[in-house]
Amino acid sequence: MSETNLDTFRGEVRTWLEANCPEEMRTPMQGDWDVCWGGRNFKFQSDAQKVWLERMAAKGWTVPTWPKEYGGAGLTRAEEKVILSEMRKINARSPLTSFGIWMLGPALLKFGNEAQKAEHLPQIARGEIRWCQGYSEPNAGSDLAALATKAEDKGDHWIVNGQKVWTSYADQADWIFCLVRTDNTQGKHYGISFVLFDMETPGVEARPIKLISGRSPFCETFFDDVKVLKTNLVGEENKGWTIAKYLLTHEREGIGGGNSSMRPLHEVAAMSLGLDEMARLSDPVLRTKIAEAEIDEWAFNLTMSRKLAESKAGQSMGADSSMLKYYGTELNKRKFELMMDASGHDGLEWESDRSQDGKLARSWLRTKANSIEGGTSEVQLNIISKHILQLPGA
Repeated sequence: MSETNLDTFRGEVRTWLEANCPEEMRTPMQGDWDVCWGGRNFKFQSDAQKVWLERMAAKGWTVPTWPKEYGGAGLTRAEEKVILSEMRKINARSPLTSFGIWMLGPALLKFGNEAQKAEHLPQIARGEIRWCQGYSEPNAGSDLAALATKAEDKGDHWIVNGQKVWTSYADQADWIFCLVRTDNTQGKHYGISFVLFDMETPGVEARPIKLISGRSPFCETFFDDVKVLKTNLVGEENKGWTIAKYLLTHEREGIGGGNSSMRPLHEVAAMSLGLDEMARLSDPVLRTKIAEAEIDEWAFNLTMSRKLAESKAGQSMGADSSMLKYYGTELNKRKFELMMDASGHDGLEWESDRSQDGKLARSWLRTKANSIEGGTSEVQLNIISKHILQLPGA
């Protein structure tokens, strides 16, 4: 699309958002509980939250680049960036947060059959189904291909037994996309299949795991003789590792992207510490650190945009996703360290209305998991060393 057409599109987006985004959805979210995850059991926090999702979904803007027949708007990546930019200008909240959008959707678009796309993608786009990811196991974390959850062939279905761990929001999800072992006679990267099933299927149990933040997005998930129809196999049997790797690139990009909705560091510091007579942050050391972090974030976002554009043009993301995941998570952890510094002793509040029940402190502690989830930082550095830098012995 030409610059002129993009400018016209920007004007249309701005007008539509101004008319359709409720005022209540132009305010910062108060916590994790204020995020719209969607799903069949999701309870909206307000009428405005529900209306905002419905309007954006009807427009196809919860997944702007997906084809229209699957609930998207069929837009280009450039047009999607315009929508996000105009939303930021009015502080509009994301209408929907979803692992279905972030991870499963791209995998289904590439590997799913037409029946699977038609069944699941429109529901994801409308926020009618909430997904979780069944990847890591107690003995298969960084070495994911060592997974042991077994699917026994029963003709038109499998019987699945095993355990997953660190399954984010499994206790609140409707369905799971899951890696299972369907053949033990091949090497560990083979004999793995990618299947989908309902979390209410008999034999599925999710148990939350408490973190140092005092809260838990993670669960242990157990499968005891769970029946999974073979129509829910994505791609080919025993070739799920290809899909798993593809999906991981999207997961790592998403984790690396960090928390784009957080207030800029310099604004937090100005509110907490005040400004000097030259309208600068009063603490010169912190001022320098914040400037460095915001410059690095700007450079990182440009790199993210470039890599996404290359991916959209058909170039494989490959090991670059590990680079983005590693640097993005380290940058996000650094930002929250600075947020804590900028907030002074107020940032240490754990339980109070003023601190929104310790929102900052709990979020800071939560970032410690960023360098573990989606593949540890150590694993990402190994991948970067081997596949990007091509270091000897890596």
